[in-house]
This record gives sequence, structure tokens and C-alpha cells, in this order.
Amino acid sequence: MTTTTHTVTFTINGEKKTFATRPDEKLLTLLRREGYRGTKYGCGQGTCGACTVLLDGRATYACLLYAMQAEGRKVRTIESVGTFDKPGEFQKELVAAGAVQCGYCIPGMVMSATALMETEEVFEDEIVKEYMDGNLCRCTGYEKIWVALRKTLDKQASAKPAAKKTAKGAKK
Repeated sequence: MTTTTHTVTFTINGEKKTFATRPDEKLLTLLRREGYRGTKYGCGQGTCGACTVLLDGRATYACLLYAMQAEGRKVRTIESVGTFDKPGEFQKELVAAGAVQCGYCIPGMVMSATALMETEEVFEDEIVKEYMDGNLCRCTGYEKIWVALRKTLDKQASAKPAAKKTAKGAKK
């Protein structure tokens, strides 16, 4: 049986690249094959969040997306957020809070939190829960993760200049 291969070109972590792929290959498989090992294979069904990447700024399960669907788009993996030597702010807070046990869920959690921090201006609990929904942790539980995330969000919110409001309360 002959397997047809195609090429797919997209921007990965800020760098435009072209990859060979099969029409049935998932983005997760392509990423891991190409060395982006921080994106984890969990359930393969889009229910655990371990494979979360940002696709055009939105948290997306790489296990559900065909590689060909990334054509011309922007993909970000955990490798774009921080490294072992230079972790991102949320990664630092996760360690400080003791929220990392096996660590398998952490890349997906960090990517969902990154989408939240880069998209929203207000970090109300309901909005945060919506972004983090679908990221499962079977080791740590969620309290320490929540503490780390709230600290990160509170720091980010206090670092932003206060939004000016009109008499009606709308932002200018």
C-alpha cells in the first residue's frame, strides 16, 4: 500500500516551516515527530488537554486537528512559552506552589493559561475556569494549580496600566 504524502506550511513558534505529512496525520503526531516533545499525547480524544497548543492564538487540542488544517496558520507550543532554564511566569508559580508532580498535564495547562493571558483583559474566575476547562490533572489536584494561576494573573493584571473609563463605564 502506498501512502500519499503532502507538504504543509505553517508558522511554528514564530518560524515559518514546511513539513511532510500524510492526509490522516494529526498535528500532535507531526509536532512530536519534528521534535516539539513538550506537547503531550494524553487521551487522543480531546478530553484531557495534554496536547493543547495555540492555533492562531486559541487553545486547541492538537490530537483532534489534522496537520493539514494548520496550513498557513500560526501554531505555538509549550517550547515558545519557556524553557527549563528560563521558565515563563506561570511555570515559575506552578513550581513555587508545589503544583507539579508528574508534570504531564503542565504543558497543556500552560498553553491554556497563555491563551487566557494573551486574549483577555479581565481575569474573573468564571472566565479563567472557561479557559482552563478541559485540562485534567490526575496527580496534583487543582487547588495548587489554581493558586499558581491566580498569582500569575494577579501579577499580570497589576502590571497593566489602569484602563480609563468613560462616564458610562466603557473603556476608552
